[in-house]
Amino acid sequence: MLNDKNYRLSFTKTAEELVDKMSLREKVVLLAGHCKWYQSMGIGSYNSFPYGAGGNERLGISQMLFCDGPRGCVSGQSTCFPVSMARGATFDTQLEERVGNAIAKEIRANGGNFYGGVCINVPYNPGGGRSQETYGEDSVHIGRMASALIKGVQDESVIACIKHFAFNSMENSRFWVNITADKRTEREIYFRHFKECIEQGAAAVMSSYNRYLGHFNGANNYLLRDVLKGEWDFDGFVVSDFFFGLHNAAKGMNAGLDVEMNIRRKYTYSNIKRLLKKGKITEKQINEASVRIVRTILAAENARGGKKYPKELIACKEHIALSREVAEKSITLIKNENSLLPLDTKKIKRIAVVGDLAKEENIGDNGSSQVHPPYIKTVLGAFRESYPDVKTDFIPSRAVKSKQELIKQADAVIAVVGMKHSDEGEYIVVIGGDRKQLGLKRKEPEMLNTLGTLNKNTVAVVMGGNMIRVNEWQDSINSILFAYYPGMEGGNAIADIIFGKVNPGGKLPFVIGKADSDFPEVKWQSFNQHYDYYHGYKKLLHDKKEEDFSYGHGLSYTDFEISEPVLLSKDEKEASFSVKVKNIGPREGSETLFLFIGFNNSAVHRPQRELRDFKRVYLGKGEETEIILKVTKSDLAFYKDTGFTEEDIDYTAFIGNSEKNAREHKITFRFGE
Repeated sequence: MLNDKNYRLSFTKTAEELVDKMSLREKVVLLAGHCKWYQSMGIGSYNSFPYGAGGNERLGISQMLFCDGPRGCVSGQSTCFPVSMARGATFDTQLEERVGNAIAKEIRANGGNFYGGVCINVPYNPGGGRSQETYGEDSVHIGRMASALIKGVQDESVIACIKHFAFNSMENSRFWVNITADKRTEREIYFRHFKECIEQGAAAVMSSYNRYLGHFNGANNYLLRDVLKGEWDFDGFVVSDFFFGLHNAAKGMNAGLDVEMNIRRKYTYSNIKRLLKKGKITEKQINEASVRIVRTILAAENARGGKKYPKELIACKEHIALSREVAEKSITLIKNENSLLPLDTKKIKRIAVVGDLAKEENIGDNGSSQVHPPYIKTVLGAFRESYPDVKTDFIPSRAVKSKQELIKQADAVIAVVGMKHSDEGEYIVVIGGDRKQLGLKRKEPEMLNTLGTLNKNTVAVVMGGNMIRVNEWQDSINSILFAYYPGMEGGNAIADIIFGKVNPGGKLPFVIGKADSDFPEVKWQSFNQHYDYYHGYKKLLHDKKEEDFSYGHGLSYTDFEISEPVLLSKDEKEASFSVKVKNIGPREGSETLFLFIGFNNSAVHRPQRELRDFKRVYLGKGEETEIILKVTKSDLAFYKDTGFTEEDIDYTAFIGNSEKNAREHKITFRFGE
């Protein structure tokens, strides 16, 4: 119900009547969070309990009770799911909806009703510190996955908040940087998925710290009032990012910022009263914000009804099993020379697990997205506990040179490399922040080259929140798994994939380039940054640069036969394509197909091709299915002046199990002909 805009709007009259009964002071209470300074700064533990805002006990209006994300419910001790980038690698919207259900249940069980974990910022450059919190580099994919999360969350009567609106893809200078972009870049790339999430029912939006076109986004009239509440007719409420998200009360109120989170700095009673007296703001604006807040809270609490959410739901067996399932379905096998994987436990009796990260409880950033699970399964721990018949030797990164004989004697070597919270994440002065370079850190490439020389049965497990270059060492390693930050059950998922208990099926939600210069240049500590139209795989295609591993790439332990695509149907508005997929390999597995669209003789510059649809299917041995992929004409429009323009041109559909593979399977079509 909460996803239904009409359902939420049905509470308008009741909300207006309640607001009419309020004094000015009571209305002002609605407009800000109730946290103390030390709680806002995270001293002790950030968001260890749901952060309250608004509410009116006299009139029976519940507070907004905020729980951060997106790896789970930050408040309390909760299930830690893989990061959003890993979940993006599943390309499974139904799975993501289940994750949303589980997170919302734990939020309710923790006493919350407001989820701030739908992070959908497009990483302009893969080095962006918090890109682990989004689903990938493509805005269509991000919008689809986020919409599934929103549905899952709001089906459990928890308000889902999408963030950070907009252009919030830099950490080190997030509090002051001014972003500029042309209108096509703005509308086609950086607004697209926000608009989709609004259309799919998101009930709240968080503004970002940065500036866009010279104005701080917490008081950006163009973003909040003109676009969000005007063009998109958003009916929910807008909250600021925490603490430094609002600089001026009058500008915020005039721009349409409804709630200052998570402490009251600018929307104080004395400030609001003074601004009203001076005519800087109006009571109509205060009433509008109040109605939006009350209406949404009433809708959420009514949707809940009498449903109970006992504490036993928090980190329950079902949710932990789901976390493991997500990790298993996200981990991406990008290289497997000579079918090194899966390892056979009948033949492999001794392994060397190499690298400090193998012992690390490596679930991602330690900033506002940090979740506190009851335990975290490390890679080393999983091998030793789940495969006790295989002798597991651990070798720290610094000891590789002194343990060369042990490495040579091992039946296989598992090297765990990549990033952790101190290398990337939310910028907290001395740790985290943006990555200055896009390869592995320090001496890890040298270590991998050494390991590959010493033992041909070396597997690299790469952990991190976004693209990490592999060009410096991939030729030395026969098998590479990209594990992202795989959550509390990640170690078990990695071990089970390596030993073949689980068949990998994740697909890269980003392109892996050969050089940092393949990606847009960003000055992470700058005051001004321009965003160009092209980034990610579309930039490499535009610049005619070859990738190491394409967007959507991912291997399996089984084989699939994919038919040539067929144009199934088309009319003036939509075209659909049919592809048959058959599992012709030795075991069950999954395959994902992607629909990319190219533009022939467009009036404006266009990407060579860009993602418009995807579908993952799970097939048993010998099983066959038909996949239908669709695109609408309106979804291919370009932005011109003040609106989108549809083109009557020939389009080319590229369909395959990766962007690279799709280049070879294409159909030219025209809508309505």
